[in-house]
Amino acid sequence: MIISQIMGKTQGRYNEEFPQGSLVRIADEEKLKRFISEWRFHHPLQPENLQYSGHVTRVSRVTFYHGGDELYDLVGIPGIWHEECLSLEEEEGNSRKL
Repeated sequence: MIISQIMGKTQGRYNEEFPQGSLVRIADEEKLKRFISEWRFHHPLQPENLQYSGHVTRVSRVTFYHGGDELYDLVGIPGIWHEECLSLEEEEGNSRKL
């Protein structure tokens, strides 16, 4: 599946998938590498972001690129993250305190 067709698909363009304060997990290293190799548009993920694969954190800010793609700033994690690189993390039973 082409990544550009996925962006903003769940909630629609200009509607964030993960509102500010949401607990999210960064994708595994394989998925991040695939994103780096396939994504050819704005705000490319950098190779140094691979070290954060699997980390759990909260969304500190949500912005939108022209066309409606969601861009996320994460607490304690540098860089700008795309929707495709994140997933919602369940709060119940999560022993990590952020």
